Amino acid sequence: MYISRTLEPTIQRASHQFPVVMITGARQVGKTTVLRHLAHQTSQNRNYVTLDDPTLLILAKEEPKLFLERFKPPLLIDEIQYAPGLLPYIKMNVDHRPKTGQYWLTGSQPFQLMRGISESLAGRVGILNLLGLSQWEMQKLSHLDAPFIPGDKSIEKKLTKMEPISLETIYKKIWYGSFPAIATDKHSDKNLFFSSYTQTYLQRDVRDLAQVGDESAFLRFLKVTAARTGQLLNLADIARDTDISPNTAKHWLSILQTAGIIYLLEPYHSNLTKRLVKAPKLYYIDTGLCSYLTQWSDHKTLEAGAMSGAILETFVVIEILKSYWHNGLQAPLYFYRDKDKKEIDLLIVTNQKIYPVEIKKTASPTKEILKNFKVLNQYQESPSQGVVVCFVDTLLPLSSHTDAIPIGLV
Repeated sequence: MYISRTLEPTIQRASHQFPVVMITGARQVGKTTVLRHLAHQTSQNRNYVTLDDPTLLILAKEEPKLFLERFKPPLLIDEIQYAPGLLPYIKMNVDHRPKTGQYWLTGSQPFQLMRGISESLAGRVGILNLLGLSQWEMQKLSHLDAPFIPGDKSIEKKLTKMEPISLETIYKKIWYGSFPAIATDKHSDKNLFFSSYTQTYLQRDVRDLAQVGDESAFLRFLKVTAARTGQLLNLADIARDTDISPNTAKHWLSILQTAGIIYLLEPYHSNLTKRLVKAPKLYYIDTGLCSYLTQWSDHKTLEAGAMSGAILETFVVIEILKSYWHNGLQAPLYFYRDKDKKEIDLLIVTNQKIYPVEIKKTASPTKEILKNFKVLNQYQESPSQGVVVCFVDTLLPLSSHTDAIPIGLV
């Protein structure tokens, strides 16, 4: 059963604007599925080829010109990162025959691929990011998944369609994660899926790219970083606990980021003060993978365990990230933390306003949660709408500028 993706209209617009459209994202998030669905939906006779096929990969690498003569546009090339040498020839083809929507590409974001895209196809390619399924996509309401902004009218519209969500339901979602193959089939063996995912994709795509010699050290690195989701990035601690050098930790982390496994949330910076922290916060993009790597046996032990708050924060931050990326937008997301340890979980900086977001595992939020919102007054003339994302059942005003909202609205 196909699940509609929020990104679909943006892909179609990009295909009418650029000769090449590139969908990036981690393995198994549904890149190929959404593109093949759109090709079928538009009754377009688009050829399809995957570079996972060893025979075709050899042809693409050794005879890129012949490959593109054999497979003519409109063409969908899956896993383009295995043959980045195709990109200059795609450029020549679209320059010779300037027409939109000729090539659709998918890739799992290795460094060399993105460098090749920027060098070979600058101005000719629309690059879009796809993550796992959002809450709204799982509810078959992808059209409601607008970019999340506190106080926006889209929140009221979502409220009328939102399903009641209990604490147990949320942690079950968190534990399973958002990869379509596992999130849509709760009868699947989650541990088997992620064991295979870790061995097949992370080891083949990520480990080989990172030139890892010690497999056990790399797996340990994955587990150590997963245990730190929702925390300030401290490379020295990660390197120490993994028993690798800080430079190796930095390199491996950048590979995970580029491969769509982790997201680094940057701190808010202002010229008005130098008392803000400079380290980003680390988030695992898929909470199911994160809970697998940190060995939580089920959603109940995860909810009751030491990572309960951090993984809830991870879930909310990534859902908000999806609301931007899946609409083809850069995500204007930051967090606030100063040297006095005043912290705000998330800031959405848009329309020359700073919208604060706190994430709490409570159904009874109090005004005490809002105390750090006041630090933003020095950066803007008047307070912007803020929210506390928690386990209330409906919108609950906490102050003139802040509401508590159900976690199901993000």
